[in-house]
Amino acid sequence: MENIIKTVNLKKLYTTEEVETTALDDINIEIKKGEFVAIMGPSGCGKSTLLNIIGLLDNPEAGQYYFLEQEVAKYSERQRSQLRKGNIGFVFQSFNLIDELTVFENVELPLLYLKTPADERKRRVEEVLTRMNIMHRRDHFPQQLSGGQQQRVAIARAIVAKPSVILADEPTGNLDSANGEEVMRLLEELNNEGTTIVMVTHSPHDANYAHRIINLFDGKVVTENIREQFHI
Repeated sequence: MENIIKTVNLKKLYTTEEVETTALDDINIEIKKGEFVAIMGPSGCGKSTLLNIIGLLDNPEAGQYYFLEQEVAKYSERQRSQLRKGNIGFVFQSFNLIDELTVFENVELPLLYLKTPADERKRRVEEVLTRMNIMHRRDHFPQQLSGGQQQRVAIARAIVAKPSVILADEPTGNLDSANGEEVMRLLEELNNEGTTIVMVTHSPHDANYAHRIINLFDGKVVTENIREQFHI
């Protein structure tokens, strides 16, 4: 099975006038195509920093990062942006929907960036809205939706371009247990269909959906737990 994500001795520093903080220190991980991996650890251990680098939102200070077998650690913002398009979908704890856009328009955004023709955009947006059971909310605005509905819109937006990888940062953090369970089942279903998922979570319950758990502490990988034998 090919690696979709690989890091070699990855380091990330944050520097102010007074202090230099090591956010990530010699991170070596490999994530294979079709895996579901959870990243866990206490607050401030580097989980979100690692997810930002994996998601091509930031560059490391040192080390190598291979995404889809390309060495991307030194990519410019423009190069990272181009590679993100169509390859990475994001799901955030805070949903990150645009209040001024309808549900349909929020979900359509990745396809606009990819310059997808209008008729194809309409078909694909309607397809994922139907799948997420929010088609009846297509003309509503985010503030008119419940938290669970907003997260389903966020997942619809993440998958509409059929990315290789979904990165989820505490995807159930703002949801009650019933809606959180629904979101996790949706992510599991997407993974069963072949989408690679990397999820940051504090929740042992949510992490139990993953094939493998990577534990961080003080910017280092301290343990890796394989939940089950992984097959594609």
